[in-house]
Amino acid sequence: MAELSIEIGGLRLKNPVLTASGTFGFGVEFDDFFEVETLGGFVVKGTTLHPRQGNAYPRMAETPSGMLNAVGLQNGGVKYFISNIYPRLLKYDTHILVNVSGSTIDEYIACAEQINELEHISAIELNISCPNVKEGGMAFGTSCPAAEAVVRAVRNVYHKPIMVKLSPNVTDIADIAKAVEASGADSISLINTILAMAIHAESRKPVLSTITGGLSGPAIKPIALRMVWQVYNAVKVPVVGMGGIMNATDAIEFFIAGASAVQIGTANFIDPLATQHIISGIDNYLERHKFKSIKDIIGCLQV
Repeated sequence: MAELSIEIGGLRLKNPVLTASGTFGFGVEFDDFFEVETLGGFVVKGTTLHPRQGNAYPRMAETPSGMLNAVGLQNGGVKYFISNIYPRLLKYDTHILVNVSGSTIDEYIACAEQINELEHISAIELNISCPNVKEGGMAFGTSCPAAEAVVRAVRNVYHKPIMVKLSPNVTDIADIAKAVEASGADSISLINTILAMAIHAESRKPVLSTITGGLSGPAIKPIALRMVWQVYNAVKVPVVGMGGIMNATDAIEFFIAGASAVQIGTANFIDPLATQHIISGIDNYLERHKFKSIKDIIGCLQV
């Protein structure tokens, strides 16, 4: 077998395959399908300081080559996570990351401070695609000053690795990436979902209760690849790629573009064993091409 282990911003992963937040629950939901700790790591669903009920139904819809979601970060809040979910995660011998979200910088800080005390949580993934309520609803990740401010604030209180998840709904993704790197990000993950919508032609009404939602799945892969390549060439910290990865070939393309690891999202809804097929497929690719390590193909795009 080829060497699949890789270091991502202070985390030594046994292989470069993780799961994307919001597509893998809290990990325990997949225990009946495979040994979760065979993953390089997994990211639990978005966690906020206070409980959130999420958006009204319908909040998910299938689209050509993808899916829309507007769940709205439904979760029990960080205290619920600590008391009810965290004890169930102690059995896993792999990296667990908590996706942290908030509506204000103070909320990000308070949530990160509490997760900082959890020994078995390896890192946080900072979701800066959330609307900043103090700035009229503009997402933290859509401007360099806002992105810098939230990452720097969390960096001051969180003492383990921070992976920052970028929004694709920006003019220049490389500028945002450089801003979060300068503010203390240990790694950068991208892309989050793309703002999109669907309409019922007969009723002339939107499909989602929120009108717009986040598009994921194969439809966004070319955009995600482009942004991963741009960010890889703009920063020095490791890049974690995601967006429409359905199989090992998709994952390989992200490594070639510059990703050091990948996150699998929508594919988990279609096939709960998707990550396992992708891990074995990556190994098979490296063997066939006589690469000794996953490191040999990271950023090897020939242009």
